Amino acid sequence: MRRYFPVPTRLAWKVWRRNRDVFFKTYRVNFLPPFIEPVLYLLALGYGLGMFVGDIGGVPYVSFIAPALLAISMMNASFFECTYSSFVRMYYQKTYDAMVATPLSIEDVIAGELLWGATRSLIYSSAMLVVLVAFGVVALPSSLLVIPFSFLAGLLFSGIAMCFTAVSPTIDTLNYPAFLFITPMFLFSGTFFPLSVLPGPIQVFAMAVLPLAQVVTVTRSLTLAELSPVLFLYSLAWIASVCTVLFFVSIHLMKRRLVI
Repeated sequence: MRRYFPVPTRLAWKVWRRNRDVFFKTYRVNFLPPFIEPVLYLLALGYGLGMFVGDIGGVPYVSFIAPALLAISMMNASFFECTYSSFVRMYYQKTYDAMVATPLSIEDVIAGELLWGATRSLIYSSAMLVVLVAFGVVALPSSLLVIPFSFLAGLLFSGIAMCFTAVSPTIDTLNYPAFLFITPMFLFSGTFFPLSVLPGPIQVFAMAVLPLAQVVTVTRSLTLAELSPVLFLYSLAWIASVCTVLFFVSIHLMKRRLVI
């Protein structure tokens, strides 16, 4: 049964702690992007382009894109952590080989990687939220709920990323999902303009298939304090269910790759 349903143990947190320690050794570099990036986007798009766009549904454009910036931060932090960074640890640094030589199982190692990817999402989105609060473009206290939600969203994108890592023969091939999957979602998930302006079939596709569209829906509901119960609950249920499936699928695929 374990072969088909890989179940990690609490030892996975040992892997999480290892990655956390490495992260904080270079905290100056790691914490700079989540503070600088939202400032650049808000100035260039929110206040710059926003002068020409005007309000969207009665919401100033800068406040409209603010939750999308949070969602994009969750996606990028977790996805790239569990693709390029995980591939380096697996293939070049041989970190996985060293860890499985201990009482840690492969399931524990991959689960720890996924949990750390979700934590990166939480760290980056929390830092970005501080900037958005300082600019006064998000509503309080409902926006604080973004912090625990960012862990779930990060776990979703970590699972997606780990699946790509499991099937990528070289680190260069990870450019394909980065450019053909992440970039289209960045543009067509209701981030910088409402999904309602797109043709009907594309709207349905985005809400049924694109993970970022679901994350943007939830973060926008929380940061604007305008909850649409049906859409909010649909997106939250979609994220939770897909996240659960991908968590175990990604572990299974990585185990197939690592066990010869």
